Amino acid sequence: MTDEELFDLLVPPGVPRKMIYDVVEKYDVEVVRRAQKMTFANMDGDARELLAFRGKRAVVEEVQTYLLARLNEFVAE
Repeated sequence: MTDEELFDLLVPPGVPRKMIYDVVEKYDVEVVRRAQKMTFANMDGDARELLAFRGKRAVVEEVQTYLLARLNEFVAE
């Protein structure tokens, strides 16, 4: 039996907690912490722990579409 590969979608810093909770309730993903090297401004090479949604590829792609739409709505308000 082979396990299906899981994928991560990094959550951009500043995403409202409500949106993160909504994604977890609506989709079959888990929130994980993931170390990510930063390569901009004065953080070049620094590693930061970011949140990510982890799940099956098709689900993570749906989450990405949903989250981008929600963020666009949030910014437009």
